[in-house]
Amino acid sequence: MHRGIRLDLPLSRPSHRDHEFPMQRCRRLRGRAATILGPQRAQNGHPEEPRVPEPGRSWMCRKSFAHYDAQSILFDLSAAALHRENLEHDVGDNTSNELLLSCPHFRNEIGGGAGERDVSFSKAGSPGFPGSEGVFPEPLHAGRPTNAGISVLEVPKEQQRNPERLKHYSVEHVDFGARYYRDYFHGKEHSNYFGVDDKLGPVAVSIRREKLEEHKEHGPQYQHRLIFRTSQLVTLRGSILEDATPTTAKPGTVRGLPLRDVLEYVVPELNIHCLRLAFSTPKVTEQLLKLDEQGLCRRIKVGILYCKAGQSSEEEMYNNEEAGPALDEFLTLLGEKVSLKSFTKYAAQLDTKTDSTGTHSLYTTYQDYEIMFHVSTMLPYTPNNRQQLLRKRHIGNDIVTIIFQEPGALPFTPQNIRSHFQHVFIIVRAHHPCTDSVSYSVAVTRSKDVPPFGPPLPPSGVTFRRSDLFRAFLLAKAINAENAAHKSHKFRTMATRTRQEYLRDLAENYVTNTPLDTAGKFNLISLASKKKEKCKARPSAELESAGAVSWRVSALDFGRGAEIPCVLGISNEFVVLMDLGAKEVVFNCFTGDVIGWSAEGPALRIYHGRGDLVSVRAGVPGADGDRGAEEVREIVQRLKVTTPGCATVDMTLRRNGLGQLGFHVHPDGSVAEVEEYGFAWQAGLRRGSRLLEVCKVAAVALSHEQMIDLLRTSVTVTVGIVPPHDDGTPRRWVREWDCEIPKIPGIPHWAPSWLGPSQKSSFQKPLNHTGHFKSMESECIPNQLSHFSRFSHFSHFLPNSRPLSFPESPHPNCSSPFRQPSGSFSAPGSTGNPLSRSKPPPDRWENGGKEGKTWEGEN
Repeated sequence: MHRGIRLDLPLSRPSHRDHEFPMQRCRRLRGRAATILGPQRAQNGHPEEPRVPEPGRSWMCRKSFAHYDAQSILFDLSAAALHRENLEHDVGDNTSNELLLSCPHFRNEIGGGAGERDVSFSKAGSPGFPGSEGVFPEPLHAGRPTNAGISVLEVPKEQQRNPERLKHYSVEHVDFGARYYRDYFHGKEHSNYFGVDDKLGPVAVSIRREKLEEHKEHGPQYQHRLIFRTSQLVTLRGSILEDATPTTAKPGTVRGLPLRDVLEYVVPELNIHCLRLAFSTPKVTEQLLKLDEQGLCRRIKVGILYCKAGQSSEEEMYNNEEAGPALDEFLTLLGEKVSLKSFTKYAAQLDTKTDSTGTHSLYTTYQDYEIMFHVSTMLPYTPNNRQQLLRKRHIGNDIVTIIFQEPGALPFTPQNIRSHFQHVFIIVRAHHPCTDSVSYSVAVTRSKDVPPFGPPLPPSGVTFRRSDLFRAFLLAKAINAENAAHKSHKFRTMATRTRQEYLRDLAENYVTNTPLDTAGKFNLISLASKKKEKCKARPSAELESAGAVSWRVSALDFGRGAEIPCVLGISNEFVVLMDLGAKEVVFNCFTGDVIGWSAEGPALRIYHGRGDLVSVRAGVPGADGDRGAEEVREIVQRLKVTTPGCATVDMTLRRNGLGQLGFHVHPDGSVAEVEEYGFAWQAGLRRGSRLLEVCKVAAVALSHEQMIDLLRTSVTVTVGIVPPHDDGTPRRWVREWDCEIPKIPGIPHWAPSWLGPSQKSSFQKPLNHTGHFKSMESECIPNQLSHFSRFSHFSHFLPNSRPLSFPESPHPNCSSPFRQPSGSFSAPGSTGNPLSRSKPPPDRWENGGKEGKTWEGEN
C-alpha cells in the first residue's frame, strides 16, 4: 500500500494592560459626554447595546472592495455586537501531567498538541508534531506566519517577501491593521465623517483619495482608502478603485468621484444622511488614533510565582521570601535585573521613586516588545501576613503568570489561585538546576474563552535546554498569551464599551453642520434635469488592487473530511482562508509560494510550497453552478496577477517497449530530464515540470521511493503537473530560493536545541512505530542544521547530487512486466474512506536499510 490520500474527492483590547485603564478612560470622557450618556443608560445603569440589523444571512462586503487586513474580511454588519459569555458548567479538559492538573473552565497544553487549525492537505490528521498522522508536520520556523499571526494583507512593495520577517516566532492575535489610519491617513489630505445611524449606532468614517500608477489601457488611476468604524470591534479597512465603483461621475478625473457614491456602494446599509463632516483639528486626529489603536500595546507585564518542592498553593508561593539558586538561574536567562529607582523604561506600575515596590525587578525586550516581570521574590515581603497583599496586588492583576517549579514541586492547578484577572499560566519546571545538564519542562493552561496561541509545545516528555532559543520561545509564548487573553469575553466587553463611548463622543462633540457631499446637492439646474444613471464599473477592475479581494467559498477541511463556509482572500502578498463560523484564519500562504491551480467548474485547487494544496468550491451552496464557475474564473485571474503560478496539466503517460516512461525526476518532484520525442515528451512533459499528483495521489504525501513504485507498477499512469517557466526552470516556492539550508518537513528545528541530556538516549531509536527521529544528538540553531535523521516518508525533500531515474520495468524480459495496481492506495480495510492513509511496516524503519540512514548536514 502506498501512503497517501486520494484526491478524487468532491471538492482589542483595552489600550493598556491594566484592567483599570478602560474605566479611567471612561471617566475622562464622561466630563464631555455626560449629556450623551445620560439618556443612553438603561435602568440597570449599563450602556445600551448597539442596535444592529435583524439576524439573518451574514453580511458580505462588495467584492470590489480590497481589504487591508484579515479582520476586515470578517466585518459583518449583521453580526451581534457583543459576545455572550458561556456560563454553562464546565469540568475542564481532563488533561494532566506532573506539572499541571485539569481544572474547570481552563484548557491545558501539556505537549504533543495538535498545533493550530489548518485546512490544507498536509495538515490532515493531527498536525503539528512528530507522532501525528498528518502527511508531514511543519517545523516551528516553517517559513510562513502562523494563521493566528496573520493580520495586514496589503504589504508595500519594498516589504514584500522579506525573509527578515520570518526569522522569529509569529506574534499572534494582534490587529496590526489598526495602524491603517496612522500610516495612510494621518498627515495626508483626507476627510472624517461622524454620526449616529438609526440601526448601526454611532459610526465614524475616514476616507482618502489616492493616485496610483497610470494604467496602460485605462489611463490615470485613483482609489479611495476607507475606514468604516461601528461599535463592534471589527473594523472595515481597505480601498476601492474608482474604476470599480458605479457612479454618475467619470472615474479618473481630477475632481474624483462623489464620496456619496463610494460609501453607498461599499456600505449600502449606512444612512449617509446621519454623517457630518468632522472638525479638522489635531484633537480629532488624536481621538481617532486612540480609538483605532486601543488594542495595540508594545508593553506587557508578566507575573512570576516561585514554587518550591512540595508546594502548590497560592499562599505558599507568595510566602517564599527569597529566590533559590534554581530561580535565580532561570531569571538570569529570562531578562535583566534592573534597579527601579530612576528607571525610565516601562515599569508596569512599579514605584521608580521611593522603592515602595522593591528595589529591583526583571526587565527585557523581545521583537519590539517591552516586558516587565513582577517577580514574587523581588516584591516587598510582609512578615506574619500570609496573604502578602503587596505582592498579590501586582501579580494578581497580571493577565499572564509564569509558575516556576523547583524539582519536586506538586502539580499546579488554577483552582488554587484566587483571582478573576489571571487568564493564562505558563508552568516551567527545572530539571538538574545549576548544573551543566539543566533543562526545563513547560506546560500551559488558559481560561476556556482564551483562544489557542503559539508557539506550540514540543512532544510530551521533551525538555528545553537552557539557551537563547528557549528564552525566545518563552517570551513569544507569554506575549501571545497576553494578546490571546484580550479576545476573551471579559476584555472584549470592556473594549466594546470603551469604543462605543469614543464613537458617541466624536459624533456629538467633534462635528460641523456640513453633511456629506452638500456641494451641488440642491443645485436648481440638477433638480430640473433628468437624474443621471450610474455608469457600470469596469469589469474585474478590482483584480488589480493591492489589498485582499475576497470571495465566499466552501473549503474542504481535509482533517475533518467536510466542507466549511469560508471567505477566500487574495492580496498582493497573501492567500488566506477565513472560517466564517469560527471567525479565524484557517489557512495562509505567501502569493509567491503559489505554484499552480486546477479549476473545474465551481471547484478549485490551489497548490503551494512543495505541492501542498487547499481545495475550495466557489458560490453559495444550492445556487446556480454557473455563478460558481464564473467566480472561479475571477479567482484564477486574480492568481495570475498576484502569483508566479499557472494552471496545472493532467496527463496520461504511455510506456515504451521496455516498459519505460522516458523521464527522470529529482527527489523534490521536479522533472530533471525528458527523453526527446519519447511518449512523455509527446504528451507534453518537459524538463522543469513539477509532479503534483501521481495516479490521483498527492505527490507531497509520497516519499521518492513510493512515487517511483507507483509509476513503475501502475498499469495506467496519470500525473498532474505544473509546467515550468518559459525558460525551463521549475516553478519554486519563494522560500525555496531564499533558504540557506534544507528545510525538511517533519524535522522540527527545535528538537535538537531544546533537548536536555536526559533525552539524548531516547532519540537513538524511533519514538514510535512511525519512526520519527532516528538520531538527534547535536545542537541545532536556525540556519544551521546538522546530524538529523532522514525521514523515509519525506526523503524526497532531501538534497541529492543526481536525479533518480524511473520507472524502468522491474521485469523487462517477463511476459507480465507489471503487477496489478492497488485499487485505492489507501490504508487496508479503509474502503469508502477517501481520507485514510497507510503506514509503512515497522521493519522498514528498523531494518538498517536505506530508510534508516542519517543524512549528514553541514557542520
